[in-house]
This record gives sequence, structure tokens and C-alpha cells, in this order.
Amino acid sequence: MSPPPRRHHRHRKPKGRPIDGWLIVDKPSGMGSTDVVNKLKRLFDAQKCGHGGTLDPLATGLLPIAFGAATKTVPYVMDGTKVYRFTLKFGEARDTDDADGEVTETSDARPTDEQIRAALPAFVGDIMQVPPAYSAIKVGGERAYDLAREGQAVALEPRPARVDRYELVARPDADTAEFEVQSGKGVYMRSLARDLARACGTVGHIAALRRLRVGPFHEGITLDSLLAMGDTAPVSPDLLLPVTTALADIPALALTEAEAARLQFGQAINLVELMGRIPPQDQTSLTGGLVRAMAGNRLVGLCRLEDGWLKPERLMASNNQLAAPPAGGETPLQPED
Repeated sequence: MSPPPRRHHRHRKPKGRPIDGWLIVDKPSGMGSTDVVNKLKRLFDAQKCGHGGTLDPLATGLLPIAFGAATKTVPYVMDGTKVYRFTLKFGEARDTDDADGEVTETSDARPTDEQIRAALPAFVGDIMQVPPAYSAIKVGGERAYDLAREGQAVALEPRPARVDRYELVARPDADTAEFEVQSGKGVYMRSLARDLARACGTVGHIAALRRLRVGPFHEGITLDSLLAMGDTAPVSPDLLLPVTTALADIPALALTEAEAARLQFGQAINLVELMGRIPPQDQTSLTGGLVRAMAGNRLVGLCRLEDGWLKPERLMASNNQLAAPPAGGETPLQPED
């Protein structure tokens, strides 16, 4: 008996249009970040879509949406500076550390403005922070918020966090206070609010939260206005910002065309050759950090300054997309995804 004929499996063509770029959405309250991504993927009929940093359902404000090649630059947006404004409500602790949760503890204590300002410095700089039980952190392979919803006790370890600014900006009444925070990657505003209330001798939770800045992005377009555009046909990709917009906050370093060519081959460049182009005050702060390698007005790619070398991390391919450097060269590199 002859064997059945072999079937040839064809690669399925991805659904949607291959569009690239960033769209900065002003997220409404009551909707999760993934829900926004799904709506916009359908709205633009896009092949690939993601977001540059989760906002809780309760939160409003800037949610960067990456299409196509822009998804490769998401890590650099998430590493960027963020600015938030939130309202802390004193007197009630909640299991989610925001107004969406159940009350777990109450207190009649209400701090004065002076007590709040005295407590704030302990939360500025490089601090250790215990994330909220309702967070996306994995515990034994499961998301913490899934375990919390099932009623399991979630014990999360303190994690390093960088807070550059934590200011009391308004005090509407004894029960509430408004703050503005400037922070780095992975800082939980709900934890900052919860822990500040405890430091002031009471309990509290976030009643309102708005993100004002993410990396280079300062303003967005409302979701409602976007949805209104897509009543009859997919929205035009002309609305999108270029992929490289996400990299605007990364310091630039000028290279010659010859140096740019070496980077394109995956080679590192000795920083001695670049002396005079990096100000002395920046050399220390940029060590281990990212720079945008520029040849004139052309972006060559992203590089790191490490161990006396400028090392390529992601380079611009000919199709204007960021790609990993080729193997080989003076310094083999593992690209970060």
C-alpha cells in the first residue's frame, strides 16, 4: 500500500496591513491597555500592534501604541522617564491599592500637609518597593493578579525602583491629596500611594491616576476621536508617528560615515576614537547606557557605551526598521528583544 501523498503547508499570510509607527492614545478610565490595543489593531486593520507600558483600567492618560516595526522599540519607551499625577484617598486600604478594589482596612487618622511632606523624601531616589498584589508580576508561573482574584495570599518581594520626583501638588480636603511623580521603569504608583499613607500613620489608596508623559511622548489623541474616524473604513496610517520618534529621548552621538559602516558590520568602536564628541560630564552618566548613533541626520542605530567601547545593539536596516547587528565583528553581541 502506497503512503498517502504529502501535503505542502503554506505559510499563512498575516492578516491586516503591514503598517509601522507610533500612535499616542489618551486612554479613558475603565478600559484595560490590552483592550485599547485590540480596538486599534482592528481600527487600522494592522498586522502587528502592541503598547509601550501598561496603564491600569482605572488610570487615564498617555498610552503609546506601537504598530509593526515600532514594536521593536517598545523596550526603549518603557525604559524612558514617566510622569504621573494621582489622587491619594486617606482612610481606606483596598486589596488592589486603588478605587476598583475591596476595602481591607480603615483608619480615622488624617495626616497634615507637613507630615506628608516630611514623609516624601524616603520615597525619592533608588528605593525598594513591594508591588501591588494585583499586578502582572509572575509568581510560580502565574500572574499575581490571577492568584489574588482566586483569593490566594500573594507575597511579592521588594523590587528596586527609581523615583526622581514625588511632590504634593494639592490638598483638596483632609481625606485627599494630589501628587505628581516622575519615575523610571517599573515603578508602581499604587505602591507609592499605599506606602506613603502608611508612613503618615494611616492607610490609603489611589482614587484617580493620570499618566502625563512616557519617554518622549507628551500628548495624545482620545480613543473616542479615533474610533469615530473608523466608522466606514480602516483609519489612515498617516496618523502614525515615525518608528524612530520613540528614540528621541536617547542622547545622540555624531559618527563619520566610515564609523557608521563599521557599526553596520557589527563592529564595536573604541571610545578613544570618539574622544571630544562626548562631553566629560556625560561620559560617566552614559556608561552602560544607550546612545543614538547618528551619521549627519541619519539614524545608524542604538549603541551602548561599555568597557571603553561603543557597541551596536540595534541597527537601522535598509527598510528603515531597527534590527539586531550581524554576528561577528570585533565584539559579538546578543541583541535585546
